Amino acid sequence: MGLTNRAVGRGAFDIGPKILKEKESDRVIALAGNPNVGKSSVFNTLTGMNQHTGNWPGKTVATAQGRCISDKNGYVFVDLPGTYSLLAHSAEEEVARDFLCSGVPDAVVVVCDATCLTRNMNLVLQTLEISKRTVICVNLLDEAKRKRIHIDLDLLSKRLGVPVVGCVAHEKRSVQQILTALDRSFESEEQHPYQVRYPEENEMSEEQRVAALYKAAEEICDGVVKSERALRDDRDRRIDRILTGRLWGYPMMLLLLALVFWISIYGANYPSALLSDGFEWIYQKLLALFYALKIPDALRSALLDGVYRVLSWVVAVMLPPMAIFFPLFTLLEDVGYLPRVAYNLDRPFQKCNACGKQALTMCMGFGCNAAGVVGCRIIDSPRERMLAILTNAFVPCNGRFPTLITLITLFFVGAVGGFFSSVLSAFLLLLLIVLAVGMTFGVTRLLSATLLRGTPSAFTLELPPYRRPRILHILVTSVRERTLFVLLRAIAVAAPAGLLIWLLANLTLGGESLLSHAADFLDPFARLMGLDGVILIAFVLAFPANEILLPIILMAYLSAGSLVEVGELGTLKSLLLENGWTPITAICTAVFCLFHFPCSTTLLTVRRETASWRWTAFAAILPTLVGVLCCMAINAVYRLLF
Repeated sequence: MGLTNRAVGRGAFDIGPKILKEKESDRVIALAGNPNVGKSSVFNTLTGMNQHTGNWPGKTVATAQGRCISDKNGYVFVDLPGTYSLLAHSAEEEVARDFLCSGVPDAVVVVCDATCLTRNMNLVLQTLEISKRTVICVNLLDEAKRKRIHIDLDLLSKRLGVPVVGCVAHEKRSVQQILTALDRSFESEEQHPYQVRYPEENEMSEEQRVAALYKAAEEICDGVVKSERALRDDRDRRIDRILTGRLWGYPMMLLLLALVFWISIYGANYPSALLSDGFEWIYQKLLALFYALKIPDALRSALLDGVYRVLSWVVAVMLPPMAIFFPLFTLLEDVGYLPRVAYNLDRPFQKCNACGKQALTMCMGFGCNAAGVVGCRIIDSPRERMLAILTNAFVPCNGRFPTLITLITLFFVGAVGGFFSSVLSAFLLLLLIVLAVGMTFGVTRLLSATLLRGTPSAFTLELPPYRRPRILHILVTSVRERTLFVLLRAIAVAAPAGLLIWLLANLTLGGESLLSHAADFLDPFARLMGLDGVILIAFVLAFPANEILLPIILMAYLSAGSLVEVGELGTLKSLLLENGWTPITAICTAVFCLFHFPCSTTLLTVRRETASWRWTAFAAILPTLVGVLCCMAINAVYRLLF
């Protein structure tokens, strides 16, 4: 059977995305399944496209669709959000339920995990009750084989009364069996699927319905699933005793986080230097070209010293750590560790009257706060989702790491060099991260007791089995959906910011630049925070991208007309000391770097996710207020003691 595929566009109408058929005869197939069963991998292999994000009407829930052709039919597959049940308790489950019940799909393919088939059978049985035609796809047969789990697909098909195929999602020939089963299903008469025996009561409670489904699932899988090892999950359980245990859970979590930071810091140094040298080479070539074209000096300086310098700084400083951090983060996600992080932090967040899923969005914030805000969609409760959005900026994104690491290295690591310098820097950075996480808990608890009162909602947290990482999937996901997504947004706001910074540095009033006037105006207030006016105005001008904070500070100190290279650390420290910096200045700057208004990209994302300028303004004011109060307190204590 030949298999060709093609992506189709996306649109929207009342019950979901607009189905764009290439031919009138195309069949619409809904692809359903629990989270972590490889449903999207099956979708990508079938349609030959990587999944792109698109929201359902009125809901921040992602979907995708694509077309493929068998020898007999054309099929448009709609990849539904992962859901455990059609008894909807979340936006994802509502989307899946509404689309399946809409009558639009001609058939439903339910993807199951071969390593935990009984648990997946709950969704299968509910789908059989409402679907015109159903095909069951038992995925991850390769993992089941490694765990010595055997699935009798023929017996399962006989008991369910619908076609059942087994596959390995990344193997095209294996997945092609789904099309064969669909072709045969449409050629045959109407299906007579398994019927769940519910209690004979006029008003059946949800608990009774769920109990009947689980009982039916166990009956169906009895004899279908066979294992050579009764304790096949022993390995996962032994690992979980360490990674989620009360004694080692938190230390291991901190150790892994420190390791990720160290790899990101140590690994980003060389590519950052290469990019800086490359951009400087391009700058010189552009400069020569502008002179050859006789471009006016003011325009040349605005474009090169303003826009280009800022853009090159953002890319050179931001791209390498992101290109390392996001794959590492995706690796932890792919092997199954991130749900363990949510499990570990569920109790602290519950004590804050928040949701344990906020732990996952907080972790995403370390890479980019904008990505963390988008990740808050996984939280079902609107109140708890707002808590997660408003507090996400309390954890520093990778754009703040260069400033934090430089300050740590200059004022606290001292003469330690080489490998040990990066280790000590990672450790001190981890201490700042612990402070940021602690502040996240504190502010979350305060908001849940005041503006966003409420009780924490319960949620089902699945701990998926540990899996071998899929390197290609990790690279594609981290680079395309995270690194490039964040970088392009930062570039979009950095270009106009570069022009603004150039104007402030080059336009004068009374013999001084507007930048100097702004710094002098803010200086009295900044002194109360243990800073100076230059540092504070630099934070304001770094609103588009946190990476340009230090260059702006140097530009103001040197009265230069454009961003200045940081250069060697010894020279940089001498310059800062000459302008009145002390260790307490470095501490207050680091603290305010942790707690201040999010960057423009994050705030635009908050506006899009909340659809409210009021909450967006509050998301900017809240961390800034905390940062100002913390810096004032630290400075006051220092003045009293010294």
